[in-house]
Amino acid sequence: MRRQFAAFSLSALAAVATGFSALPSQADEAQKVLESPSSGFNLQAIEAKVAQGDAAASAGKLQQAKADYDSAREAAQSLTRFYRNLSGSFRGLDARIPREMDQKGRAALELQASIDLRLASLLRRMNQPASAVPLLVEVVQIMTPANPMGQKAYQGLVELGFVSTPYAAAGAAPAP
Repeated sequence: MRRQFAAFSLSALAAVATGFSALPSQADEAQKVLESPSSGFNLQAIEAKVAQGDAAASAGKLQQAKADYDSAREAAQSLTRFYRNLSGSFRGLDARIPREMDQKGRAALELQASIDLRLASLLRRMNQPASAVPLLVEVVQIMTPANPMGQKAYQGLVELGFVSTPYAAAGAAPAP
């Protein structure tokens, strides 16, 4: 009985192992799908969704633009989180991987900040300024006030009346 079970276990293991040998080619195909500039899970696909939102906003289809921006924002946040997690997982093991993930993560964060600015502008256009505030605050946090996008976001907060002290960038004289 034990021999039959052992033989069955070995044959099952061999079948599984054979199935794993086919995985690299399937993984290569999946990778190609994920790298697609129009439908993959990557920065180019997110940028394409942002472009759709821009086109919808230009055409006056504000609800469609909001849906496109929301979708792009969610994808950019996920990419940022995944890159950060992968970077942390490989720290101390292989410096190349965290370096690549950090670079991709920064690009995803910058894209996320850009989307947040677009979405905040759209919400202001839709007479929903209170909904724009968290997005603008997030951009200031992500990009810092020293970055032009962070400065633009803070200026938006000043224009909305959420904050009253204008920010004078480094080198500029503070406003009275």
